[in-house]
Amino acid sequence: MVVKIRLARFGRRKAPFYNIVVAQARTARNSKPIEVLGTYDPIPKAPIDGEGKPFKDIKLDSARAKYWLGVGAQPSDPAWRLLSMVCTAFFPPDFAFYIQRPPRKWRGWRWERERRKDC
Repeated sequence: MVVKIRLARFGRRKAPFYNIVVAQARTARNSKPIEVLGTYDPIPKAPIDGEGKPFKDIKLDSARAKYWLGVGAQPSDPAWRLLSMVCTAFFPPDFAFYIQRPPRKWRGWRWERERRKDC
């Protein structure tokens, strides 16, 4: 059984909302997952105090994500990007090259180490 960590889209048209899920690799995108690890809202929200930049909301159960990565679940590219934004402890130190200089297809993303936290 090949298990993947990937995004399942919910929400309405032009207002996406994603669940970060663990699912079998051969199932459809929005089929019933094995487990829901968290959520991702890609639409920027204004800060509560009204100052600063808008932010995209990412909520993740890091303990369960570490468990699934430990038993061999393969994250998809968007899921890998979200996992690495939330917590740097998911990946061994040899992934530091990608954190400092992302591949060409990810150059639009901001990669700020100071915003990350070690879990």
